[in-house]
Amino acid sequence: MTQNSSNPSGKIPEDELQNLEFEETSTQKVSASAGQIWNRILHLGLGETALHIGTAAASIILVILVLWVMSKFFLQAQKNSPIETSTSEALATTPILPVSDDFLPVLSSSFGINRLVQLHTNQPAKQRADIIEYEIVKGDTLFGIAEKFGLKPETLLWSNRHILGDNPNNILPGVAILIPPFDGAIHQWFTGDGLNGVAKFFNVTPDVIIDWPGNHLDRSTLGDLSLPNIPEGTFVFVPNGYGEFTDWLPTFTRENAATASTLGPGFCGAILDGPIGNGTFIWPSTETWLSGFDYSPSTNHNGIDIAGKIGNAIFAVDDGVVVYSGWNNNGYGNLIIVDHGNGWQSVYAHLDTMAKGCGDYIYQGDVIAGLGNTGNSSGPHLHFELRNAVFGRVNPWDFLLR
Repeated sequence: MTQNSSNPSGKIPEDELQNLEFEETSTQKVSASAGQIWNRILHLGLGETALHIGTAAASIILVILVLWVMSKFFLQAQKNSPIETSTSEALATTPILPVSDDFLPVLSSSFGINRLVQLHTNQPAKQRADIIEYEIVKGDTLFGIAEKFGLKPETLLWSNRHILGDNPNNILPGVAILIPPFDGAIHQWFTGDGLNGVAKFFNVTPDVIIDWPGNHLDRSTLGDLSLPNIPEGTFVFVPNGYGEFTDWLPTFTRENAATASTLGPGFCGAILDGPIGNGTFIWPSTETWLSGFDYSPSTNHNGIDIAGKIGNAIFAVDDGVVVYSGWNNNGYGNLIIVDHGNGWQSVYAHLDTMAKGCGDYIYQGDVIAGLGNTGNSSGPHLHFELRNAVFGRVNPWDFLLR
């Protein structure tokens, strides 16, 4: 081993030895002081707080250090960048090269988003202009069919008055109905119809009907609009047309019950007396859930269809007297109507059996019939309506106690 020429003996000089002993003693003192301080902090119950503060301080220092390093690196990169701003003279003398299709890939950035090549163009579907036919299948409802074709339910009624008779209960399997291209009405032309009258009924102008391309109407050959040259049986579409629904069950009271003679054999004669209701209405059946249509005046359904089994008891909702009891010719089947003598009437349709007849006094809660499936009905249920002399056909949900 080669020895230091300034210290042939290899021994540590006295002054260096003293310095080492001093440094060691100082380190021990610092460590002892730090230990005393930490013990003091623990004694005061501030150990956890000190750790949090220390951790936060270390994090802040680390963030500052990272930012400093990044800024130094960024500035250095800018200084070393070989890109220089061209002078106006250099730009002026730079030749402009024609850009060809082969050159375009060179100009594209590797950081761009590449669009996949589309071999075809998607165009919006062209609006249908013709009228199509649809055959109702089991499980279909007015609302379901309307949703399938993007139409309002009432449009199907307006377009099939010659088939459904404004009655949603006539949506039965096997029945073929007409589907218009969009919301409106379809009118089957009859001899004697006038464009002015048809347009007025559906709340449009004659031009709306004439100008619809799908109707194939020629102004030059139409002739007089009051008696146009349109063959009988022709289906004419009325864009956005609507009208008034047929009232298949007009309201009548105990005083004029005989006016219901046109509705079927269940009509009653004049009734001069009977109990007066109290204006509160109990639930009319043993079941409390719907099996078909809800209250929907926009689709000419002015009651609720309450579920049940054939023969389930049907109750009078309030005191009154029977003003109709028997078969109805307009699709209600076996029907009972109770006049409550205070401006209110209750209607019970599609019954299987009837326990009360014309003129019978009725008291709230009496069993008046058995639930059925008669008339234009798609299954056992009770079609129930509430009518008021002032407000007309009201929503039963707003008045029945459940």
